[in-house]
Amino acid sequence: MTDTPWLNDTCSLVDAFRSGERSPLEEMEATLAAIDASDLNAFSFLDGDAALDAARSADVNQPFGGVAFGVKELDFVEGWPSTEASVVFADRKAKYTSTMVQRATAAGGVPVGLTTASEFGGLNVSITKLNGITGNAWDKTRTAGGSSGGSASAVAGGLVTIATGGDGGGSIRIPAGFNGLVGMKGTAGRIPRGPHTLIAPMTVVVGCLARSVRDTARWFDVCSGHDKRDPYSLPRVDGWESGLGSHLDQLRGKRVAIVPNLGSAVIHPELDAMVRAAGEALAADAGLTIVDGVKVEIPGLGLEWAMANLSGLLAELGDLWPDCREDLTNEIAFGMQIATEHFNLEMAARVEAQRTLANEGMAAIFDEVDFVICATNPDAAYPAEVTLNTKVGDVTVGPENNGALTIPANIVGNPSCQVPIGFLNGLPVGMQIMGPHLHDQMVLDLAWLTERERPWPLVANGAPI
Repeated sequence: MTDTPWLNDTCSLVDAFRSGERSPLEEMEATLAAIDASDLNAFSFLDGDAALDAARSADVNQPFGGVAFGVKELDFVEGWPSTEASVVFADRKAKYTSTMVQRATAAGGVPVGLTTASEFGGLNVSITKLNGITGNAWDKTRTAGGSSGGSASAVAGGLVTIATGGDGGGSIRIPAGFNGLVGMKGTAGRIPRGPHTLIAPMTVVVGCLARSVRDTARWFDVCSGHDKRDPYSLPRVDGWESGLGSHLDQLRGKRVAIVPNLGSAVIHPELDAMVRAAGEALAADAGLTIVDGVKVEIPGLGLEWAMANLSGLLAELGDLWPDCREDLTNEIAFGMQIATEHFNLEMAARVEAQRTLANEGMAAIFDEVDFVICATNPDAAYPAEVTLNTKVGDVTVGPENNGALTIPANIVGNPSCQVPIGFLNGLPVGMQIMGPHLHDQMVLDLAWLTERERPWPLVANGAPI
């Protein structure tokens, strides 16, 4: 019996299975024991018996053969709870399995349970009425971020080596940044979101929370590619993992703008300096040309945008709204009330006009440069109980600050990868590497180069590997 789950990355775990160093069954037993003993509150549901059965018959020749993975609570596995992290749907069961989970399972992965998320993915926090608070893997009194907070906490906390995530405004990158992980938001449509894909607001992508760039690349190898149930999904591209590092010659001479605040965010001054230093180091390693003075003018989408995005939630709640108000978190309930009472055609028109301006603003940036480097979060993880911006000492912290850094890539659909760059007040912080549409592989190569030259701890409180 192995005492602890694997603390290296997923690819090395598969190698250990193939060499006989570990067996999928003993690893699964260690995983379930660790989850049971953990005080991070990263999982809301476990399917231990099924996971053990799958581990016994795992084909370790598969890309993820025998690997336990967490499934974000907003994702779907047939027969599992389908709560979307809300008391309203506490008793609901999923009637189907998402395309991404199907593909990961077909590649040998073993879904072990549901990781906690924010209610309906509405905020980048890790607290709900249904599940309580999920702690950051580095300090459980700090936020794990969101909405994929449980996935990030579980992976960085040494419970599973990889977990699913979704990113509609930073929900992969934000918790990855707070927990010291790789978080890749691919070009919109890179991994299909079906079946039963909710199209609007066309900002959401799915992916994984991972310890290494090669784990992320392997996830893309397995899960990316068009699916007819997501009409906006992209054609398949092969060679994500095997091609890592193969674009370095093409990168040399490319232009990069290092803009830690992405034009408008208020970030910690020490983090500003860290992002500049890490960006300059990456530029030197890759032979990129730094372009100064690039104007970053991406309009905020504002309250109207948030309200417009609640139409999908209203459709899901159906006749349950407004009687279910008391079961919702205060923030979601308030948003629903404002949206249903005040949103109108004039506001909808403003949303579309602002979105067009955002598209033009991002395109203007990539007219001047090939990549943009900025912070992922404005600061290190704030106290776990915070759900709205608040003062902690002289600093304003909270989820609203994050949007200026992460939402633009969602609005316009650009690939953006969070990578760790160090520690601020003992907690991990990171930077985003953002590229033009469809240049995901080059973005991953820059992330891989960062990892190779300045490796990070793969789990909380671990040493760089």
